Amino acid sequence: MACKTTSFLCFCLLLISIDSIISQDITDTERGCSNRWIHVRSLPPRFNLDLLANCSEYPLFNNFCPYLANHGLGPRTHNKSQSWYRTNPLLLELIFHHRMLEYPCLTSDPNQANAIYLPYYAAIDALRYLYGPDVNSSMEHGLELYDYLQDNEGWIWSRNHGADHFLVMSRPAWDFSQSVDVDPPIWGTSFLELPEFYNVTVLIVEGRAWPWQEQAVPYLTSFHPPNLGFLESWIKRVKASKRTTLMLFAGGGGVGSTPNIRRSIRNECESSSFSSISDIYVNNVEGFDYPKMRKVCDIVDCSNGICEHDPIRYMRPMLQATFCLQPPGDTPTRRSTFDGIIAGCIPVFFEEQSAKSQYGWHLPEEMYRDFAVFIPKEDVVFKGLRILDVLTGIPRNEVRRMRERVIELIPRVLYRKHGSSSGLRARKDAFDIAVEGALQRINSRLKARDFDQ
Repeated sequence: MACKTTSFLCFCLLLISIDSIISQDITDTERGCSNRWIHVRSLPPRFNLDLLANCSEYPLFNNFCPYLANHGLGPRTHNKSQSWYRTNPLLLELIFHHRMLEYPCLTSDPNQANAIYLPYYAAIDALRYLYGPDVNSSMEHGLELYDYLQDNEGWIWSRNHGADHFLVMSRPAWDFSQSVDVDPPIWGTSFLELPEFYNVTVLIVEGRAWPWQEQAVPYLTSFHPPNLGFLESWIKRVKASKRTTLMLFAGGGGVGSTPNIRRSIRNECESSSFSSISDIYVNNVEGFDYPKMRKVCDIVDCSNGICEHDPIRYMRPMLQATFCLQPPGDTPTRRSTFDGIIAGCIPVFFEEQSAKSQYGWHLPEEMYRDFAVFIPKEDVVFKGLRILDVLTGIPRNEVRRMRERVIELIPRVLYRKHGSSSGLRARKDAFDIAVEGALQRINSRLKARDFDQ
């Protein structure tokens, strides 16, 4: 493919790079690949790479062309950066695809495979239904893919009716769960409501509570280390960071008159004063080392998406905070949860759907008390419970232990850079854990089906 305009330079280079990976002979010994073989289903470019060419064609949606740089990681935050990028969360599907092509247990034989990966950029394709010309036919999202899977080597799909297939979706399930019977459409597409895909395992940044096939995986952050040295250097910095702020909220909303958790957080933060630090210290001798703190609460205003591609804006304050408040917004989950963990900031949740019932593979539910604080939002919004009172009531040694657990989670929630060193590849990242979980779920499902027959 020849580049005719500079606006598609990064896109064209990306195509060349991925095509070269696809064309390589991927060989591997069977050692260590038992029950881990994955076949990458061959799909026409219209289902993935061609979709990137439309990166600027949705006027109601942000132009994501600049963030195709560095194989979808985005531009570097500064010229010498090796690990930090201005990453667009929408490109998780592209980054996952690229990482999958580096997976050591790939097979070209579907019969040998324990799972089939569909490299379909579902969320990017959904833009034409959400913001583009096909907004009134959003119930058809996915049908073209299904027809292709049926008409081209259809036996791969039909032998297990799709139960051995998995794909990735980089938007919350809410955006793909509109009923097929709604006419005219309200919001979203009907991909996850299509019976044709009920058997497919879907790795998604936010799942719903009931469908078995949806499993939440971490949002993309901006931290993608290329080797173990950069990861260890960052963790060392996180451990040494001076926590001079008690609690931090990085986000938007909460400025209207309607009672909600974000408004309550803003009101409490704005009413906190520097002088109250000494009062807290006097009344909580067993608590933190408060004389080192300068702020009770800090707010990083991320209204109108201004923080999305600027990690410096919020990562530095997170490194200085003991607790990061993670209130729900339009949906329960937040990318900020994972930004905060990478900064070693203890997450404070106000809904169980924000993380506890979502990311069981990456943030095991039985560990939640070890690394997170839960405060029911109803108690804060309607019963007058102060977040400050809850957090200052936690003993200092408990806070220290929680931060240690958060730091241990950092490798599990980041997506390392493609082509990373062997030392870093020995540490499981968010991609590795997601693939491992998908394989286990598919294997369990197929065994249960065989038992029932």
